[in-house]
Amino acid sequence: MSAPLADRLRPQRIEDMVGQPHLLGEGKPLINIIRSGQLPNMIFYGPPGIGKTTLAGIIAKSTDRYLVKLNGTTAGTADIKDVVARLDSFQAQNGILLYLDEIQYFNKKQQQVLLEYIESGAITLIASTTENPYFYVYSAILSRSTVFEFKSISPAEIEKAVRRAFIFMENERNEKFEIEDGVFSHISTASAGDVRKALNIVELCVLSSPEENGTRKISLESAKQLTQKSAMRYDKDSDEHYDIISAYQKSMRGSDPDAAVHYLGRLLEAGDLPSACRRLLVCACEDVGLAYPQIIPIVKAAVDSALMLGLPEARIPLADAVILVCNSPKSNSAYNAINSAMGDIKAGKTGPIPRQLQNKHFDGDDNQNKGQFYKYAHDFPNHWVNQQYLPDALKNRKYYEFGDNKNERAAQEYWLKIKK
Repeated sequence: MSAPLADRLRPQRIEDMVGQPHLLGEGKPLINIIRSGQLPNMIFYGPPGIGKTTLAGIIAKSTDRYLVKLNGTTAGTADIKDVVARLDSFQAQNGILLYLDEIQYFNKKQQQVLLEYIESGAITLIASTTENPYFYVYSAILSRSTVFEFKSISPAEIEKAVRRAFIFMENERNEKFEIEDGVFSHISTASAGDVRKALNIVELCVLSSPEENGTRKISLESAKQLTQKSAMRYDKDSDEHYDIISAYQKSMRGSDPDAAVHYLGRLLEAGDLPSACRRLLVCACEDVGLAYPQIIPIVKAAVDSALMLGLPEARIPLADAVILVCNSPKSNSAYNAINSAMGDIKAGKTGPIPRQLQNKHFDGDDNQNKGQFYKYAHDFPNHWVNQQYLPDALKNRKYYEFGDNKNERAAQEYWLKIKK
């Protein structure tokens, strides 16, 4: 069975790679480290299909150390012990270079087995991961490694690989391709920064296009059909998921309806209706809050409608609510107040409930001042009376500060007048 095009066309030299100018550009730290020939332990972090494995393979070929490859999804403790056992072999007399792909799937015990040999220098580690290494990699290994973050590749850079891939397949198949205008740019954009995905689309375009008299016609329509879902990079347990929902809420908080509906669309295209609804409700309460308190039941009604309708119609009430949140005045005064109050509670700053607020019950013999002495606010002018509500230990504590929006300013003016 033939290997995928992305493997058949995998670059063998750094010069043939696309993207990562912040790492591989002239004078950048990583390229200088590679050229020095002195390899530290390294962790390559970034989304799939952007060159982490390719670069690790190129680096491995440039060293005189014995190369061992493991994949975190399939390797176990026995494989690690086998790597360690090879340290005494003739082949590994200069040490072992271990390339560990998907290190996030190694559990803590497996990573600890490697630690002693990494620390001594007997094993040099080059690991790759699609997840944030500061969450998934054992801290002791992190402290002995240099983390390099790989970034999604721009469409302009991917187009170079796409053009090269079509030329490669023309030669490989001994055919002539007639490629319609727009195919290169469409594939490059639809692959969402993933070179491997772009090359897979190229191969599918070739295999699915008709051939006549030695010429294969590759149309833009065919490329579009093959990339209908390709632009979505999304996994509910990945960094990408958390990045999208973070951008979604921050766009609503920042009152940018265009960005907010964009990220809403990405969540819905991925089928993640629960995250879209939950973050929308959170934002209405946290970021609009008391500046427009009526928004909370409105957004709740929109969310209920969306969940009842399901996709794709759910997008309509959600878009209404998202744009409403964006265009509403903002206040996080209630959010700050409850956080401050809970901070005191967690720190043990509480104290007994004032006697006048307690539920009515019998005063003990040791109480020299019997009675509750609660003042019923509705018995006083303007339904307010000055009395202590917080415990003695916190009686002068201020948690809530009026926001600078019209709604809270009006409330502030009202209560200043009453409480003067």
